[in-house]
Amino acid sequence: MLLNWTVMILYNYFSAMFVGPGYVPLGWTPEKSQDCMYLQYCKVCQSYKAPRSHHCRKCNRCVMKMDHHCPWINNCCGYQNHASFTLFLLLAPLGCIHASFIFVMTMYTQLYNRISFGWSSVKIDMSAAKRDPRPIIPFGLSAFAASLFALGLALGTTIAVGMLFIIQMKVILTNKTSIESWIEEKAKDRIQYYQTGETFIFPYDTGSKWKNFKQVFTWSGIPEGDGLDWPVRDGCHQYTLTIEQLKQKADKRVRSVRYRAMEDYSGVCCPVTKGVKTFFTTPCTEEPRIALSKGDLILATRGLKHWMYGEKILDSAADGGIRERGWFPRKCVEKCQYDSETDQPVDGEKKNR
Repeated sequence: MLLNWTVMILYNYFSAMFVGPGYVPLGWTPEKSQDCMYLQYCKVCQSYKAPRSHHCRKCNRCVMKMDHHCPWINNCCGYQNHASFTLFLLLAPLGCIHASFIFVMTMYTQLYNRISFGWSSVKIDMSAAKRDPRPIIPFGLSAFAASLFALGLALGTTIAVGMLFIIQMKVILTNKTSIESWIEEKAKDRIQYYQTGETFIFPYDTGSKWKNFKQVFTWSGIPEGDGLDWPVRDGCHQYTLTIEQLKQKADKRVRSVRYRAMEDYSGVCCPVTKGVKTFFTTPCTEEPRIALSKGDLILATRGLKHWMYGEKILDSAADGGIRERGWFPRKCVEKCQYDSETDQPVDGEKKNR
């Protein structure tokens, strides 16, 4: 049974790794040219981003129904491998629970045969079994330590990977991805911030958990659809989510603030020369850092107490339209006198989200 768990775990793990999430074809455009106004354009892939797709900096491609980039499979979790990845998250804890049971029973049996109970003390003799002079498997102190260590790994994996499985099942049963859950939260935040009175309805939730489940898990192992067109609920259309993304992108430009670099920054993760607080409060994220030279202009969109995230303002003609975005220390920059979008004096920090 333990070998069966191992085979199924490895099969789904390598399927998620090598099958991949599925990528939007290079140069893809919607069938109707007027639909391009509802979509974002990816300069790297030279194509429009299909609904539910996002560009992954690690894979350097637009991924269909992207959930996240997983470093453990060195690939994205998306349209084609979402089922394999989720099954791996389910089977790994089940196999570890079985292994934990074996470890516990092994140590219990071996210790039971080696414990002597006296009137005033309890003695454990690991050299040989007291009640079983011919043990099937030699079990000494080193074997006991190895079993205890393996038990700790199995229990840790059960808890950590099991929590990831629960998170994945929550988004699958609502027919969302982790990124789309974040977009939905930002939509509510945007509506509340501007008091527009509109209501955002997530378009891909069919209203039935079973139907949402079947879009990912099928008997053939091939998910429903082609990864580009998706069924939507009543009152929505194919580009409801992409329109909301465009609104959030415009809102980000409005809320952004222009800064100028006053010091050079090499782009290292934990800079030593920028202060102790900056060193120890570096953002715990896979998002990159951007190198700055004195005089560079940056359009900041969000930030922490000692760090900021933004995009370097480049000459699009000279740099080929390549965008440089990432984190940089607050200590290296100062706010410009005029706002980047309106060229009006900025009376203070714009209202935080």
